[in-house]
Amino acid sequence: MELSSLLKSLQLESPPDRGDPECPAVTAPPAEQVLSQILSLFSAEGVSSSVKAGMVRDLHALFEAADCQWLFGGCHPNVTPKLLGDLVAALSHYAALPKQKSDTGGPPSSDGFYTTVADRTADVGLVFLSLLAKVEATKGSKSLGAVVVRQVLPHCLGLIYIFAATHHAEKPWTSLRSRSIAQELLTLLVQVAGCESVPEFLQGGSEDEEGRFAAVMRLLKPELTKETWKHNPATKHVFSWTLRQVTRPWLSRHLESVLPPSLLLSDDYQEENKILGVCCLHHIILNVPAADLNQFNRAQVVYHALYHHLYVREAQLIQVVLLCLLDLLLVLERSPQRLSQERRAATPCHEVLQLVLTHMEAEHRLPLRRVYARNLPAFVKRLGILIAQHLKRLERVIVGYLEVCDGPDEAARLGILETLKCTIQHGWPRMACRLAVLLKALLRMIWDVSTDGGLTQPVKTSLLHGATECLILLDHCSQGQVKILLEGIYHSCDNCSLRACIRQVQENT
Repeated sequence: MELSSLLKSLQLESPPDRGDPECPAVTAPPAEQVLSQILSLFSAEGVSSSVKAGMVRDLHALFEAADCQWLFGGCHPNVTPKLLGDLVAALSHYAALPKQKSDTGGPPSSDGFYTTVADRTADVGLVFLSLLAKVEATKGSKSLGAVVVRQVLPHCLGLIYIFAATHHAEKPWTSLRSRSIAQELLTLLVQVAGCESVPEFLQGGSEDEEGRFAAVMRLLKPELTKETWKHNPATKHVFSWTLRQVTRPWLSRHLESVLPPSLLLSDDYQEENKILGVCCLHHIILNVPAADLNQFNRAQVVYHALYHHLYVREAQLIQVVLLCLLDLLLVLERSPQRLSQERRAATPCHEVLQLVLTHMEAEHRLPLRRVYARNLPAFVKRLGILIAQHLKRLERVIVGYLEVCDGPDEAARLGILETLKCTIQHGWPRMACRLAVLLKALLRMIWDVSTDGGLTQPVKTSLLHGATECLILLDHCSQGQVKILLEGIYHSCDNCSLRACIRQVQENT
């Protein structure tokens, strides 16, 4: 639509000519008057969706056809930053997902509903693209560039960023077209702000530079309370994605604003939200100094929230919780309160490992067994020689897991072999008294693996190699007793794989 016909359809009249020789008569009314009229009509009650959709398309045509001088300044009064901010807010609200009840699991599953939201999003995104393109075009103007960047952008960038972050990734409420427009909008937004990437846009180019993360969090804060965060299914994803863009050392100054929402997400009853919240907490732990986390017992609060999740039985959640705890335990070990306690007091690492071993011993579900076995070596390495406090239960877990085949990849057995290897390396003074039990379990596993026709050769090779390494380590810490015990088996056994493993142990010096 042409600009003149658009203005005519809005039924606006030009202001009377006051005889100013420096201000020639124009056929178009001031931009401020046009945008105010559009905002007033768009925000009026009772306006149908089809009418609003037409107004959005008209507004896109207006921004496309408008001259920067007319839009942002000139002989007429400047368009106020608040007016553009209100217009962007109104369009964002128009394209937002409908509010839901907090007890629903997600947005409606109607394909028609998603199509409507995606189409509306794409139209609004085109308006924002046109607006930002005009802002970018003013940078070369001496009279407009500095004013627009300094006054207009702060009112618009945060809202446009949240809009783009809501729709840039593949979600139920997006389409290929809406995602493409949102991604293009995010790229242009970063460019208009004078940045090279989204992280720089949020956190700043240098440590001393103030980014826009605080402004974005102020806009998100009302949507991230206990009562409101489930009303919009996109809010949690916008927060999580935005949080991951901000890293050390910038994140520490925003700790007060990002920690409560992360804890809130992790405390939900839905597994998806728990995982999202734990991942947010993990990012915070990795990118905030330990001193800041230990202040006001923040690290203890996070620890108790994560420890509570160890009682669940979802493998994917347990995986992210264990990884997060491993990094959090390093922070807790540096806590002044922890350093001042008695040596005999149970440390968080001992508490976590004790609970994990308790669950492993009774666990029969293969996905959980794989997760536990995969992460157990890291806890053994973390405790070092102190793993001796858990050897009795750890021995039962190792023997039990070596006995059970867990599928074509044998992830649980491989993880337990790595655990045994680390245990022998760190707790070798206590291995001699457990030699008979461990040797029997390893030989039985070697026999089972070599006679199992369902395993692929690479998996068999990995298992046999891991068992052989454990036998060699056991031999070293028992001063050659393993070689003596295996000598008789070698001559009486006709299993080629078992004989090959025994031969490697005997040849090792």
